[in-house]
Amino acid sequence: MLKLFKTNIGRLRLIGLLEGISLLILAGIAVPLKYGFHQPSFVSKVGPVHGTLFLLFVFNTFSVAIQQKWKKTITAKLLLSCLIPFGTFYADHKFLKSAYEEDVTKSKNL
Repeated sequence: MLKLFKTNIGRLRLIGLLEGISLLILAGIAVPLKYGFHQPSFVSKVGPVHGTLFLLFVFNTFSVAIQQKWKKTITAKLLLSCLIPFGTFYADHKFLKSAYEEDVTKSKNL
């Protein structure tokens, strides 16, 4: 897990993982607690964490897209993935994992 911190794509993958988990906690636990059991305190704790991770994912997606010269369609798909539950997990599996492995291979060959 710590090896992900070494590259920008690795950091994006890690932020995507955390953002996806926070969305699942927010939508799957905090919101039902708020509306089903009238306990809004968990939403007020998890909501800002999720919002921060969401913004980090968006900013890092643009940063990596510019650095890696990604096509606009790939960037758009990544940005859309963070709006859908399980979307960041799918994007990581479908695109970011292979991009990360390519990036690591390139940096080893330099």
